[in-house]
Amino acid sequence: MEMEESDETQIQLQQLLSMGFSPDLASQALSSTGGNSALKATEWILTNTNTNTNTNTNTNTTSPHSPNPNPNSPNPNPSQAKIDRFFHFPSKPSKPQPPPKQENSHSLSQSHSLPIKRQREEQNQNQNQNQNETLHHKPLSERMRPRTIDDIVGQDHLLADKSSLLRSAVESNRLPSLLFWGPPGTGKTSIARAISSTINSNYHFISLSAVTCGVKDVRDAVDQARKSNICSKFSKNTKQRRTVLFVDEVHRFNKSQQDSFLPVIEDGSIVFMGATTENPSFHLITPLLSRCRVLTLNPLQPHHVAALLRRAAADSEKGLAQSVAVPQGFDGTEVKVNEDVIEFLSVNCDGDARVALNALEISAITAAAAAGTTIGNEGNEVGSMFAVTITLDDAKKGLQCKHLAYDKAGEQHYNLISALHKSMRGSDADASIYWLARMIEGGEEPLYIARRLIQFASEDVGLADPSALVQAVACYQACHFIGMPECKVNLAQCVAYLALAPKSISVYQALEAALKVVRESVGQNEGVPLHLRNAPTKLMKDLGYGKDYIYPPGNPSASSQTYLPPSLQGYKFLNFPNGSSADRRG
Repeated sequence: MEMEESDETQIQLQQLLSMGFSPDLASQALSSTGGNSALKATEWILTNTNTNTNTNTNTNTTSPHSPNPNPNSPNPNPSQAKIDRFFHFPSKPSKPQPPPKQENSHSLSQSHSLPIKRQREEQNQNQNQNQNETLHHKPLSERMRPRTIDDIVGQDHLLADKSSLLRSAVESNRLPSLLFWGPPGTGKTSIARAISSTINSNYHFISLSAVTCGVKDVRDAVDQARKSNICSKFSKNTKQRRTVLFVDEVHRFNKSQQDSFLPVIEDGSIVFMGATTENPSFHLITPLLSRCRVLTLNPLQPHHVAALLRRAAADSEKGLAQSVAVPQGFDGTEVKVNEDVIEFLSVNCDGDARVALNALEISAITAAAAAGTTIGNEGNEVGSMFAVTITLDDAKKGLQCKHLAYDKAGEQHYNLISALHKSMRGSDADASIYWLARMIEGGEEPLYIARRLIQFASEDVGLADPSALVQAVACYQACHFIGMPECKVNLAQCVAYLALAPKSISVYQALEAALKVVRESVGQNEGVPLHLRNAPTKLMKDLGYGKDYIYPPGNPSASSQTYLPPSLQGYKFLNFPNGSSADRRG
């Protein structure tokens, strides 16, 4: 028992030493508090160190004859300095005060006040200039990020109603751990940052990206959060602020990396926020999902994107005007965006605000370059504004092509192939060709589509049109021989044929029924009847293998022969052509 207590004391002592306390002070604190809690020992050190510091200060004040080798500097407690370093409290020794000079203070202030003011003004101007340059080089989509949740456009199901989860959490200053799931450019990162800026006084926001960081960065952030919690607990003057850890693209973390979040979310060390474009059910571990609330973000509607584009065009400080360089001789830039430009970009960005804003910025740069060439030829009036008008042609150049949300291995991949399969099953040739075109334009591998068509030919067309399987295999061979882009016509022909073909799932149902019988051992999975067994040797023939077997081609009228095991006699698996209501014409 004494050995266990000694080991526990040594563990607590090592924790105190790792905080920067001296061995004597750590041992004294443990002996005074029982030796079984580093937290109580830390509280004891803080309390007694502050008391000793105040006592020393009072002693130095009331005893002018006490020796002090350096009268211009204080005599701080060395233990307090270590505590300050651990809790990130910068020690502030009092600066030595120079003896007052016998000069006219009024004349001194007059001689130095003017240069100091000028220096401060120049510093402020330089800081503003650096901020403007940094802002100027950021993309328009980054400059126009909403600052508060009231600036967010779209996602009304999360923010419009005051009783919604996000808005009620912000107003009550009680944030749960959240996972934002949605397509790119729908506001996942913007909402997280807007929440942090809205409740900045109560929460400390740390932002990481799973693309560039690892478990070490997560641990550093958690350690910082825990130290901040301990610091605010023992300091009366420090307001307690919880830490929000935001991880962008969290689906890029593997299973072991995601496991590192579990204990700190569980004990409340951090409030976790993650953003992902991938389905959390496939890419995030179940324990992490059980500790967070998954919020789904929808693609922005065209009127939402249009509102963001108009906001960017009207903002003179960080909006579209900052993307265009001001030519020499002009006072500023005026950018006019035609309404057809906003309509075109908002419709063709597929609900991605980032795509729309970046395309608008490129359009403005293109239009400004053309306007600058015209000014160079015709001249300009000094002191006027540089006017730029963005036309529909500029917008088309900026967007280049319609943005398609598609990923070859993600959720969109499976959603589109499911839509194609179900459209063919429903005999809708128009919808089938449309979904095929979506997959082709998204860059899907044509052989993958052809393989799915072969499966469909047997599963959904089946015996209603046995040549459908021949057509599908021929389509696969054509795609293999020709390749893209020509083979897309072969795919379209096969898709149309399968959609218009009669449908029968009798074979599929028969196979499923037989598999169920085998799995459930309905017929006890007994051996093959002797008359159906092969008899390649004399011993097998002597044992009765193949005995009494009737060869059907030689005896067409013989119908008494059975082929199922005795326990399954009378079972019917295949119902074709009229036995299944699922068999129908296309």
